[in-house]
Formats: sequence, C-alpha cells, structure tokens
Amino acid sequence: MSDIQLFEDHAGFSVSHDDTGAGARLYRTWTKRFCDLVISAVLLPVIAPVVAVLWALVRLDGGPAIYAQRRVGRNGTSFVCYKLRTMVVDADRVLAELIASDPAAKEEWDRYQKLADDPRITPVGRFLRRTSLDELPQILNVLKGDMSLVGPRPFTECQTEIYLSCGGRSYFDMRPGITGEWQVNGRHCTRFSTRVQFDEAYGKTISFLNDIRLLIGTVGCVLRMTGR
Repeated sequence: MSDIQLFEDHAGFSVSHDDTGAGARLYRTWTKRFCDLVISAVLLPVIAPVVAVLWALVRLDGGPAIYAQRRVGRNGTSFVCYKLRTMVVDADRVLAELIASDPAAKEEWDRYQKLADDPRITPVGRFLRRTSLDELPQILNVLKGDMSLVGPRPFTECQTEIYLSCGGRSYFDMRPGITGEWQVNGRHCTRFSTRVQFDEAYGKTISFLNDIRLLIGTVGCVLRMTGR
C-alpha cells in the first residue's frame, strides 16, 4: 500500500480538495492567530498546574525537565520549541552509538525518523509520549507566535532536506502546530513521507471548523494514549 493511500485511508478525505474561499483566506491570514491567542489564554491557567506536576516528575532523574530544541517554522525560520523531556539526558549520544552499531536501527531511523523500541525514552517519558502531555509547554510557543494550536508537526533543522525531498511545500506557509492532521489521524503511519502528505492536505483545508475538529480529536488521542 502506498504512502498516499495510507494517508487517504486514515485521514478520510482526498488531498485534492482546495479550500480557497474568502472565509478560508481570512481565517488563514488573521482569524486563526486571533483564535490561538484567545484559546491559549483561556487554557493557560488549566495547563500551568499540570505542567508543574509533570515538571517535578521529570526532574526525579536529576536532569532538566524542559527540553528545548530548534525546529523549523513558517517561512523556514528557526525557533526554539519547548517540550517536557522524555529522553535520557545524553539522548543524542545514545542514538549516534545505536545507529552506528546496529544496521537495522539505522535503517529504521532513516525511514521513519523514529524508533519503535527507543532506548533513549525514560519511564516517565514513555507515559508523557503516549498521552502527548510532553507537548504542553508548547503553549508558550503559541503565545510567542512561533506555533499555532493546530498545524503540521514541527520538524528539526536536520530534517529539512528529507522533508523537501518528500515533496513538502505547504508546511513553510503555515505555523507548525501542537496538534494537527497527522498528530490526530496519522500517528500510526509513521513513515516520514506519509507525514508530508498529511501536512500538504491540511494546508489545503485550513478552516475554523476543521481546526475545531482536530482539537476535539486531540482530546480523544490523549484519552486513548495513542502517542509514541
């Protein structure tokens, strides 16, 4: 089964749809950012205590609780993305040693940019990933204007060439999101090229109702603990 077919099966609509009406353009240009600020301001008093508790749990292993990493944003600009740390402190070294010594792990990483059995993830981190609660600090990125509540998943600077080679273009016209089409409907389609198809489709279907649908769908993903 092709990556595009996987996308269509999981997302439930075709990438050929192009919502270019005046209302959609207005939402994309102005209203979406306004909604991000209003909803984030409302959610912040609820999210802050949850993050404080999770921060304390992550700190139990002695390492920092917040993981800051440079990601690619709108127009290809770089920004610092915040997450609760889910991996061991020296995760980059562990990954480098693993893919240097294990050809199967290297092949899996090159194809998916993920590992199904990742030795870097801590016990607390595994829970945070399954519930997607590690993403909560990104509310700060939304308030700063680096990200949107809904949009494509932000990728790292070193993944830019891979993303472009897979045909990704719409991503650079949008703010990346805490949640989005791939995060809700494509988490089990982990091939990187499939993720690009979800991003391209979202770029063609941005609307207030679609974003509300994805925000509601995110709640279901958290409750079902489908994250990885």
